[in-house]
Amino acid sequence: MEGFLFQASIYLAAAVIAVPIASRLGLGSVLGYLAAGILIGPAFGLVGSETKDLQHFAEFGVVMMLFLIGLELEPRALWNMRHRLLGLGGMQVVLSAAALMGIAMAYDQPLGVAIAIGLTLSLSSTAIVLQTLSEKGLMQTAGGRSVFSVLLTQDIAVIPILAFLPLLVAQLPAQMQPDGSISVNPEDAAHGADAAAGHGPAAAGHGAETAQAAISLVQGLPGWGITLVTLGAIAGIIITGVFFTRPVFRFIHAANLREMYTALALLIVVGISFLMMLVGLSPALGAFLAGVVLASSEFRHELETDLEPFKGLLLGLFFITVGAGINFDLLFADTTIIIGMALLVILVKGVILYGLGTLFKLHGRDRWLFALGLAQAGEFGFVMVSFSVATGVIPNDVAETLLLVVALSMLITPLLFILYDQISKRMDKKSGPIVADEIDEQGTVIIAGVGRFGQIVNRLVQASGFRTVVLDHNPETIAVMRRFGFKAFLGDPTRADILRKAGLRDAKVLVVALDDPKSALQLIAYARKECPDLHIVTRAHDRTDVYQQYQAGANDIVREMFDSSLRAGRYVLENLGLSDYEAAEAQRMFYSHDRASVRELAALWRPDVPPSENKAYVARAKELQKDLETAFLKRIDQEDKRSS
Repeated sequence: MEGFLFQASIYLAAAVIAVPIASRLGLGSVLGYLAAGILIGPAFGLVGSETKDLQHFAEFGVVMMLFLIGLELEPRALWNMRHRLLGLGGMQVVLSAAALMGIAMAYDQPLGVAIAIGLTLSLSSTAIVLQTLSEKGLMQTAGGRSVFSVLLTQDIAVIPILAFLPLLVAQLPAQMQPDGSISVNPEDAAHGADAAAGHGPAAAGHGAETAQAAISLVQGLPGWGITLVTLGAIAGIIITGVFFTRPVFRFIHAANLREMYTALALLIVVGISFLMMLVGLSPALGAFLAGVVLASSEFRHELETDLEPFKGLLLGLFFITVGAGINFDLLFADTTIIIGMALLVILVKGVILYGLGTLFKLHGRDRWLFALGLAQAGEFGFVMVSFSVATGVIPNDVAETLLLVVALSMLITPLLFILYDQISKRMDKKSGPIVADEIDEQGTVIIAGVGRFGQIVNRLVQASGFRTVVLDHNPETIAVMRRFGFKAFLGDPTRADILRKAGLRDAKVLVVALDDPKSALQLIAYARKECPDLHIVTRAHDRTDVYQQYQAGANDIVREMFDSSLRAGRYVLENLGLSDYEAAEAQRMFYSHDRASVRELAALWRPDVPPSENKAYVARAKELQKDLETAFLKRIDQEDKRSS
């Protein structure tokens, strides 16, 4: 027991220390977990042989992650992705495997080994890539959706690949004799044939040692029997998700115990995973399918809330074990060769992915995200290498090098995302000078930026009978505006010549609705300097933006979420029993008090000191909050006196 607690303390302490540091440095949590594993494993030797066993347990985090992703996808959305799943994902696996196989053969590897190497390295890391995409908010971009499609295809492809690998035993034996001759281990070949038939969890992708599991629903069945049982298991998941989850959730709800919801969520994922292993399918695939079935359920958010902490911890543990399992002795023995091989894998896959991105009409940063995000090898590589050794496809010495290449490529992945960030920034800068439209109109109102905020302002002002001049630097946005019958001009609203042509000196109101806070500040300061009497209405993200824009010379500053939050709060008060008048009055009082508070606090705000560390700011904010509470109490007393 003491040993377990010591090991648990080591893993948790490493994560708690390394991950926040990596996140603050902008490296992402995944690189932090990998670094933590390296420190407690190869660097200081605080953990040992239990890492491999722990890794198989931590892989369950990938299963949970795919279940949660499935909850975000309705069946219709999955059907809409079918072309990318079959076309983009299928071509990626085939082309990457073929290219890497060719390179392996060029380095004198026999055909069977080369095929196994190509298939192993063609798969990417579902765990690292999806975690990083979620952290960076890239999942809903065109590039992010394409990445997800390929990863899902790869997870599905693991099943036929594991079934195919033992067929290569006839072409290459498990051992090379000292004289260069080749011998085959008959027991390994027979074991591989069993696994190829889908007997046991090895075909599910959970390690070679599980291939000999005794429990299987398909062992000994003919091919048609295996097919029927497999289809029956999938149908059972769908039917259970559609018809039985609601009654079960109602039954659990009757117990009125919060922990039972968590237990039920875990039971769903664990039970489905076990069922998939019994029929020789991937637990991750089964969990994803169950998530898709439950995506339209009213219990979806409950399941997400209950499983999210488990997913995060298990994925973090998995990344730590990857870092701890890197064989640095072998790496130091052939440093240049092994690092070169890892970089070669990334380069080859990256070139193929970039070409596929072009073929499937991904543009700009989406194409780079697609190419760099999937260029590494993945966690299934560990499974496939172990399985290939056990079935006699890959010799042990090749397997050790291959495992290290897989681990290194995964370790490099966070750096690839950092490279993507730098490329995105450069693309933003290079797209800089745009050919501006000839501005042939001037109006009393100039609207700089016409996104969600600016287009509503523009519609309201125009509908009220006033002329506006709309400026935006995004050609696509301008094209959409014109398609809907609104006149807008392409040009950088922060440029003095464009503002002059738009009639800045004669305008009465300037609306600054730019997404970039720095550009907005630049425009406010310039407009105030050039036109002291101009009324400037601006959009702010938060209070910090408000203070900066106030100092720059803005007149009316609108926080993005402030008015909508006030309206939501009013609805809450009305549903708590307040009359429409009382709720509206409370909203008005809060609005007036907050505007006055912001003006006062703006005088105390200092750009070089965080608000929470500015003592004068904090003290005055507390006083103003007490004033607000007192004002509300007085209003309640007045209402009580009137009613009495």
